[in-house]
Amino acid sequence: RGWLDATHTRRELEINGIRIAIAGVDDPHINRDRYKTISGSPDPRAQLRIGLAHSPEPRVLDRFASDGYDLVLAGHTHGGQLCLPVVGALVTNCGIDRSRVKGLSRWGSHMRLHVSAGIGTSPYAPARFFCRPEASLLTLVAAPQHTEPQAGSEPVSQSDATVR
Repeated sequence: RGWLDATHTRRELEINGIRIAIAGVDDPHINRDRYKTISGSPDPRAQLRIGLAHSPEPRVLDRFASDGYDLVLAGHTHGGQLCLPVVGALVTNCGIDRSRVKGLSRWGSHMRLHVSAGIGTSPYAPARFFCRPEASLLTLVAAPQHTEPQAGSEPVSQSDATVR
């Protein structure tokens, strides 16, 4: 129980027999990330590889993707904070496109990105407009691998992220 600081570090966890590799950086939006301190492939024994970044800046997302991470969790956007019906977010306050301002999306061919809209506001615009605050609850479920199990063996799983 509790939390582990993953800022500019790598961590390995095991939960219910599932090995998880985690690596995190500080805020790329204001160039406080030091990706080189965590760069490289995560532990190959990990069944799930998670990257953490305050802001979903494309240059950092691209590095996580090329290093082999399955999922990156980020925030910073406040869901756009100022949105219009039908149009959605007016700005992202980072380098991602407006369609990724909150929720789950793909980044590259194999990585998923989840951006939380969060519950706060920017000090420069201390209000939300058509953008409800949210606290995300992610349920990570092991997806079956696309190989036939051997007779008498348990099915093998590969990690995938789903949001419920």
